[in-house]
Amino acid sequence: MPDLTLIILSAGHSRRFGTVTKKQWLRIEDTPLWLFVAKKFQNYTYFADTIITGSEEEIKYMKNFADFTFVKGGESRQESLLNALEFVKTPYVLVSDHARGCVPKEMVERIIKHKNRADCIVPYLKVSDTVVYKNETIDRDEVKLLQTPQLSKTDILKEALKSKTLYTDESSAIKAIGGSVFYVEGSPKAHKLTYKEDIKKLECLKPPLKDSFTGYGFDVHPFCKDKDMYLCGVKIESEFGFKAHSDGDVAIHALIDSLLAAAAAGDIGELFPDNDDRYKDIDSKILLKNCVNFIKSVGFEIINTDITIIAQKPKLLKYKDMMREKISSLLEIDKSRVNIKATTTEKLGFIGREEGVAVSAVSTLKFYQWMETEK
Repeated sequence: MPDLTLIILSAGHSRRFGTVTKKQWLRIEDTPLWLFVAKKFQNYTYFADTIITGSEEEIKYMKNFADFTFVKGGESRQESLLNALEFVKTPYVLVSDHARGCVPKEMVERIIKHKNRADCIVPYLKVSDTVVYKNETIDRDEVKLLQTPQLSKTDILKEALKSKTLYTDESSAIKAIGGSVFYVEGSPKAHKLTYKEDIKKLECLKPPLKDSFTGYGFDVHPFCKDKDMYLCGVKIESEFGFKAHSDGDVAIHALIDSLLAAAAAGDIGELFPDNDDRYKDIDSKILLKNCVNFIKSVGFEIINTDITIIAQKPKLLKYKDMMREKISSLLEIDKSRVNIKATTTEKLGFIGREEGVAVSAVSTLKFYQWMETEK
């Protein structure tokens, strides 16, 4: 049984990267970066377990991709790591960040080879330029640029991270409690992806595939009195509204389902449960914006959508342009990529009896083409 567990930290907000898509969700061909990194490490050696931290909003979706142990991250790197360490059962733990996508095998082997030399084994880069610290030139031979992954004794790392001081790496925390650190040669190839311009330095990352992904959504709501009617975010003149936990915009609900389907991310009930009071009578435009933000954050762009409203009443012809405008704004795509259709059931069924409205929606996504942004 291996005595080493791998932790990949992937719960950050990725604010410094500067794109709507989080860097951990950049697709390497069709693989999210966090998974690409985890698989690369698994090809190097065998771990007793692989633990991935993720944000609370994304963990369920992450489980679609792999059978690792997934742990909810915290507000800081240190909090995320502490959460992950609760699941570690081995005496040693190797911790890396999803942002180091091109760590070479020989660097990992050097780290593991020396695991008995100290409480924490740390890869580093030498500095070749002159170094000035607080207006004073210092000896560059005494300067080390620390990298990850870092290998630590699990019990000592847990103890070190109990401090209220926030540390940016494991070795700093372990040194602070008097633990020992051993330095090994790192690699320039293990460059950390922090800003968009860093992409150019990670030569092992292949661009995302240019596939498209189509999803279908369908929803039905009955009429009810004493409620305003909204369709595609537009208020409709009607004596009825829709019976629903939210404002009942059945068109937006079908659209949300189509977007989630294209991303293989479940359905509207999973993202916005109808037993959650936060969504009681909520404006469905807010739900759609939250869905769009999620879709984009996990690595997709929206190409187009086609919505079909099936209603005997009300008549919708005069609203269709307003609906296209509203949906294009909410999806942040050109109006030419939004199609709205309205039809009846020729007075057949519950729709023909004027008891409610049904809507179907089809949407298409593609991967965020991050390589194109760096040309």
